[in-house]
Amino acid sequence: MKNTHPDLVRRDFLATALAAGFTTSFASRPASAQNPRKGPELIVRNRRPLDFETPVEVFESLYTPNDLFFVRSHFGAPGVGLIDPWAISIDGGVKNKLSLTLGDLAKLPQVSIPAVLQCSGNGRALFSPTVPGLPWLKGAVGNAIWTGVRLADVLKQAGVEPGMAHVQLKGADGPPMPKTPAFHRSIPIDRALAESTLLATQMNGAPLPVEHGGPVRLVVPGWAGNHWIKWLRSITVAKEESPGFYMQTGYKMPIKPTPPGVDLKPSEVKSVTEMNVKSLISSPLAGSRIKPGRVEIHGVAWTGGDATVTRVEVSLGVVSGAEAAWSEASFVDPARPFTWRRWRVAFDLQGATSLVIRSRATDSRGEIQPEVSPWNKSGYLWNGYDQVACEVR
Repeated sequence: MKNTHPDLVRRDFLATALAAGFTTSFASRPASAQNPRKGPELIVRNRRPLDFETPVEVFESLYTPNDLFFVRSHFGAPGVGLIDPWAISIDGGVKNKLSLTLGDLAKLPQVSIPAVLQCSGNGRALFSPTVPGLPWLKGAVGNAIWTGVRLADVLKQAGVEPGMAHVQLKGADGPPMPKTPAFHRSIPIDRALAESTLLATQMNGAPLPVEHGGPVRLVVPGWAGNHWIKWLRSITVAKEESPGFYMQTGYKMPIKPTPPGVDLKPSEVKSVTEMNVKSLISSPLAGSRIKPGRVEIHGVAWTGGDATVTRVEVSLGVVSGAEAAWSEASFVDPARPFTWRRWRVAFDLQGATSLVIRSRATDSRGEIQPEVSPWNKSGYLWNGYDQVACEVR
């Protein structure tokens, strides 16, 4: 399956030039200076290291501008001295050990893929009972055009030895203390060799910003962001998964829904990989006051793997009354793997009332967004109905 969609990518670049050419010095600037367009600003969840959430109104755009794209950091970006010059080592179970500079990567075939990047903990604050971790609401997600080289092309140069099953990945962001485990991850060899898996050096047509993993990050479309290693420095082909906390213990969730308070065995959990189907309402905003008459509800929807979103439904529930039936929304964008689709639906609202707007999506695998996401102790992959309360007056 070919995932580059060149005609659509060229068209989208022209239609969304707004998304290109943004900050490469984001981390050093105050929040008030991060958005020169005097519009929405990132929501600060943490400053050391940087963890910033995108306001949902930004999701009116097909592609999320680089300077308003959410930021997730484990230990923070490496220092300037570690960024220039840059090289990525490829070793382990390969015939030819390599060290590739940015210039070497630029000589390989360049590929552009539109894809959603979502933190695995997006929506964590919506779980009940509450769980520890960054209290992301809805905006630890964004959609961008990622450009770089296929990881498969790099591994082809190295020559993978028979019997290798995993690709171990290390970034340049070191832990703050010796006893803190390093953030190392791995992906199965078949996912590493997939056409869509990239070593990205550009984001929305601009050099990949440092806060988003520049100069090189792994891009794994359809999978949650815990695999999208930032500041990539080392690729090791191996028979086994990456050792260490973040692969063997972290980013695990129950295979079957499990209530709070139940301790699970290692055989009862799985790694967080593919995203699940999800929709978000971008307009109206929570707490809005809407005038009676014709009102359009806007939003975006996406899913995981190489599936596509096939349906979005919206309901208008009156706070003190029976819930309305679901109405099907129409799509603004074509169905494509990895990227989200914007959707629209209009309602005629008459009289003063309080409303709860809800949305749910369905994908090509038949997966339907549930009313409430199954609970897990780390707060991963929340995908319950999106819900916005507002007033009609």
